[in-house]
Amino acid sequence: MATVTQLDDTHRDPRRWWALGALVASMLVLGFDTTILNVALPTMAGDLGATTGQQQWMADAYVVVFASLMLPAGLLGDRFGRRRMLVAGLVVFLAGSLVGSLADDVNWVIAARTVMGVGAALVMPLAMSVLPSLFGPQERTRAVGIVSAASALGLPLGPIIGGFLLNHFWWGSVFLINVPMAAIGITACVFLLPETRDPASPKVDVLSTALTATGLGALIYAIIEAPDRGWGDPLVLALSAAAAALVAGLVLRERRVERPMLDMSLLGHRGFLLNTLAATLVMFVLSGLLFVLPPYLQAVLGNDAFGTGLRLLPMMGGLLVAARGAEAIVARFGSRAVIATGLVVLAFAAILGSRTTVDSGYGYTALWLSVAGLGFGFSVVPAMDGALAALPADRAGSGSGLLMTTRQVGGAIGIALLGSLLAGTFRDRLDVTGLPAGLGHTAGESVVAAHLVAARTGSAPLAASADAAYVHGMGLVLLVCGIAALVTALLAAAFLPGTPAARNTAGQAGGSEDRTVAPATAHGGQ
Repeated sequence: MATVTQLDDTHRDPRRWWALGALVASMLVLGFDTTILNVALPTMAGDLGATTGQQQWMADAYVVVFASLMLPAGLLGDRFGRRRMLVAGLVVFLAGSLVGSLADDVNWVIAARTVMGVGAALVMPLAMSVLPSLFGPQERTRAVGIVSAASALGLPLGPIIGGFLLNHFWWGSVFLINVPMAAIGITACVFLLPETRDPASPKVDVLSTALTATGLGALIYAIIEAPDRGWGDPLVLALSAAAAALVAGLVLRERRVERPMLDMSLLGHRGFLLNTLAATLVMFVLSGLLFVLPPYLQAVLGNDAFGTGLRLLPMMGGLLVAARGAEAIVARFGSRAVIATGLVVLAFAAILGSRTTVDSGYGYTALWLSVAGLGFGFSVVPAMDGALAALPADRAGSGSGLLMTTRQVGGAIGIALLGSLLAGTFRDRLDVTGLPAGLGHTAGESVVAAHLVAARTGSAPLAASADAAYVHGMGLVLLVCGIAALVTALLAAAFLPGTPAARNTAGQAGGSEDRTVAPATAHGGQ
C-alpha cells in the first residue's frame, strides 16, 4: 500500500511538469538535427560534390546507428540511471555536432552523423521511458503528445534557423546550432529530471547489438547502392543475403535467451503490433518526404535554404495542430477510428502530392503539405500511446524499446528505399544527350549536380530535363507513400482492438504499471 501511495505522491508532484520540460529540451535537439540536415543537403551536395547516394548516407548513418543502439541504450539507462545516460547521450550528441561543424569532407560528415546517432540512441528511448514513472495513465497521452510536439517543433524551427545560417555562414554552422540546444537539454536534465533505474532489467547483449547494427547496415547499404549497381549486382545480392542471415540470426538468438533484449514475443499482442506498424509507417513516410522535398523546393522551385525552411511550415503546422488536439478526439471517437482516419488523410495528401508537376508552383505544395501534417499528427500520437497501453505493465519497458527501434528502422528504410527509387528514376528520365560522358554521369548524380552542370555548360534543356525528371521521381515516391499509408489504414480499421477494450487494457496496464514503476522511482531517488 505504501508503494502505491508513494507513486500517487509522485504523480501529484508539480515537478513532473518541469521534468517534462527537460525532456522537451532534449527532443528539440533531435528535431533540430533532422530537418536542418535535410535542408542543408542540397547546399552540401554543391559544396562537397556529394552524390544522391552520399546524401542518403549522410542522413542514414545517423538513423542506422540510432536504430541499432536504441535498445541497448535503453537497457543501460535502466541499469545505471536514466537521467545519467540521457545526459551522456546529449554530451555525445554535442560532440558529434562539433565534429560535423568542422568537417570539410563527405566522409567526415558521415562520421560525425554516426557519432550523433550514438547520442540520439541514448536520448530518444530514455526520454520516452521516463514518462511512465512521471505520469499516470490519465496524463500519459498528454505527456506523449507534448514530447512528440516538442520533437515536431524542432522540425519547422530547424530549417528556418538552418536556412538563415546557410545564407549567412558556411554549411557547418547547421551542426553548430545543436551545441547550445544540447547544452540547454543537459542543464535541464541535471537540475529538473529525477533519477530512475531498474537494476533488474536485462543485461546488454553485445552479440545481439552487433547483429542488429550489421544486419541493418548491410540492408541499408544494399538499398542505397542498388540504383547505381543494379539489383542483380553481386555486391548488392551478397549484402541483401547477409542482411537476411544476420536478422534471422538475431531473431533466433533473441527467441532462445531467457531475458531477450529485443522481445519479439511482444509482437504477439495485436494492439501493440498494429499500433507499432502504424507508427513505423508514419516514420517511413515522414523520413522519405523530408528527404525528397528540400531539393524540390530549392533546385526546382529556386528557393534558398531559408525559403525552403519557411515552405516546410505548412506540414509542421498541421502536425502541431493534430498533436495538440489528438487527446480530445481520441477520447471521443476512440484510437482505432482516429489512427485509421489519420492514415487515410496521410494517404490522400501523398497521392495529391504525387500529382505535382513542374508548373504546379508552391501553392499546390503548401496545400498537400498541410493535409499531410494533419494526417501525421492524428496517426502517430495515438498509435504510440496505444502501442504502450496494449501491453502488460511488466513488458512496458521492453515494449517501448521495440516500438522506438522499429520506428527508427522504418525511418532508415524510408530514406534508403524512397531515396533510391528517386535516384534511379531521376537518372533514367534525365536527358543528357550531347553531353560528354563524364558530365552526363555527374549530372545524373542529383538534381543539384544537374543544375550545376547546366549552369557550367549553359544548357537550358538540361536544367529543364532535370526539373522534370526530379518531379517525376518525387511523384513516384509520394505515390508509394500514399499506397503504403492506405494499406496500413485498412489494417488498422480492420484489426486494431475496439475502443472499450483498448481503454480497459490501458487502465489495467496503467494500474499495474504504477505498482511496477514505483520501486524503480524510489530507488532512483536514493
